[in-house]
Amino acid sequence: MLSYCTNVHPAENLDGVCAQLAGHAASVRERLGIDTLGVGLWLAADLAERLAADAEALRRLKSELDRHGLVTVTLNAFPYRGFHDPVVKHRVYEPRWTSPQRVHYTLRCAEVLAGLLPEGGRGSISTLPLGWRAPWSVRDESTARRHLDRVAAELRLLEQRTGRKVRLAVEPEPGCLLDTVADALSWLPGCDTDYIGLCLDTCHLAVSFADPAATVRTIAASGVDIVKVQASAALHADDPGAVRDELARYAEPRYLHQVREHCSDGIRSCDDLPRAFDELPGVGPWRVHFHVPVHWATEGPVRPTTGVLRETLAALADPLPDIEVETYTWTVLPEPPESLADGIAAELSFTQRLLDERGTR
Repeated sequence: MLSYCTNVHPAENLDGVCAQLAGHAASVRERLGIDTLGVGLWLAADLAERLAADAEALRRLKSELDRHGLVTVTLNAFPYRGFHDPVVKHRVYEPRWTSPQRVHYTLRCAEVLAGLLPEGGRGSISTLPLGWRAPWSVRDESTARRHLDRVAAELRLLEQRTGRKVRLAVEPEPGCLLDTVADALSWLPGCDTDYIGLCLDTCHLAVSFADPAATVRTIAASGVDIVKVQASAALHADDPGAVRDELARYAEPRYLHQVREHCSDGIRSCDDLPRAFDELPGVGPWRVHFHVPVHWATEGPVRPTTGVLRETLAALADPLPDIEVETYTWTVLPEPPESLADGIAAELSFTQRLLDERGTR
């Protein structure tokens, strides 16, 4: 199912989430003229805890989804809480998979998703790639492995108890322990791959300068499933020095915007866009981890990496994984839109057209 991710909205309690479903998601569905719209929910830790423990609260959420013609088959459990605080940056990678809090939060999200899925349904939960790359020790490695093993075991028991299968999708991201898809494929085969697979974020894939079709083929050969795709686009600049002022408009203070430069001697990296102007040579093309709207025009000196999204979707085998449009940065764009619902609807229409190009509806 094609969905949009609600981490673009700031609500972190049940009243707020229900209001965003009525005020944003329902409006998107109406603009698209469809009977049912997929929404990939982001539930902050405190709300996930409440919904997992309070059957009446979960029924209320399910009722609101049904009332507005909304269906949820995937959750985004990467951000823990405070995703729309004035400054997020590295805090989005906490708690790491070394923390019992991360285990608890993920399992609460799984309980909630199982309660939202139809009988016999399948769903996915995306999560962070272990944590930021440093600090990280041998002990951390062992602890993270043990925690993911526990989650896989609990997901198996959840399926046995509810008849609904929920799978965890680990999402490689620049700067993290699992920075690239190749890093994830070196780590994930040690997990229970019946319940743990990959979340392929096409913005992150673009930033790594990886070949989309070749990457999908490599994943298929690895035995690790693509459980979820986050349809997203990064910023690309062929000549960063010539468009410094334009790029600087995206150097905002809330989120981390990792930069990669494709140089003649390989890929060079910088952890955040404001620093990249001083730390990178600026002689090769840049890719910037800034989730820009996927339907934006693909021409110009600074443009979205829509081609990576298109090639990735074209390379996927049927049946497709869960596909979630994830542009959480609408409110920090240099020129935020007047209508968020219009923007999200345009992204979903564009992504659906890409899916139609490959003969999938």
